[in-house]
Amino acid sequence: MFIIIGIIIVLGSIITGFLMINGPLYVLVQPSEYIVIGGAALGATLAANPLKLLTNTLGKLMGAIKGSPYNKAAYFELLQMQYDVYVNLKKGGVLSLEEDVNNPMSSGIFTKYKSFIGNHHAVDFFCDALKMIVNGACDAEELEIMLDTEIDTHHDENAFAPAIVNRVSDAMPGLGIVAAVLGIVVTMQHLDGPPEELGHHVGAALIGTFLGLLLAYGILSPIAAHIENLAQDEAQYFLCMKQGLVAYANDSAPSTAVEFARKTIFSFDRPSSNEIDEALRSIKPR
Repeated sequence: MFIIIGIIIVLGSIITGFLMINGPLYVLVQPSEYIVIGGAALGATLAANPLKLLTNTLGKLMGAIKGSPYNKAAYFELLQMQYDVYVNLKKGGVLSLEEDVNNPMSSGIFTKYKSFIGNHHAVDFFCDALKMIVNGACDAEELEIMLDTEIDTHHDENAFAPAIVNRVSDAMPGLGIVAAVLGIVVTMQHLDGPPEELGHHVGAALIGTFLGLLLAYGILSPIAAHIENLAQDEAQYFLCMKQGLVAYANDSAPSTAVEFARKTIFSFDRPSSNEIDEALRSIKPR
């Protein structure tokens, strides 16, 4: 939502400032310049990136419009879920959660936590790690290495979309110059015309440069930064799960493992220890 608000403010302030100096709005409407810049940018993006990366980027753009789901409420629920899992592991043993781990979507534990169960990447990450614990397939040190590797891979994957958007942003001023040059070529063919006609053609050509700069620095570059911030939000969410899992694998008590996880959360999203303690008291092993 904020990304839309920001773009509206950018465009609104530019148009308002243009009107304040008695700029005619119709001059900004140059479809040929939009086609040159937009079409060239689209073609270059298609030429530079495979379909799987373009699909990933489109998904990240849609996610940027929705905003980050990783807020204080989501972390609060995540910590509760981890505690619920760990106390059941302590009480019933590792095999007591085998069915929950293998079928999380029908688990009586996981389905209580809606924001977690609705995030299939998080479910896969957490349940895959729990499988290693339940099956006794690795020790705590190996588990930590494995989770760090998965987080690094996820981070690398999330870096594709902002990199693609940034490359398009970097190309926009150059494409704006291309559109402007084409406009100047047209202008040169009308040098014998009246000054008003020459002024119209020069103004139309300059719109290409203006549009390229605006798209680069006013729209695309901020969108890329927003996607990067969302990726950092997601990485922190995964780090919270990882820290709790590793602490539990190192024989920490469930409440201690949850506290390890809580410490990884940024201060503006982190529930207080008193809030968590009060919430955890109501969670009983099944």
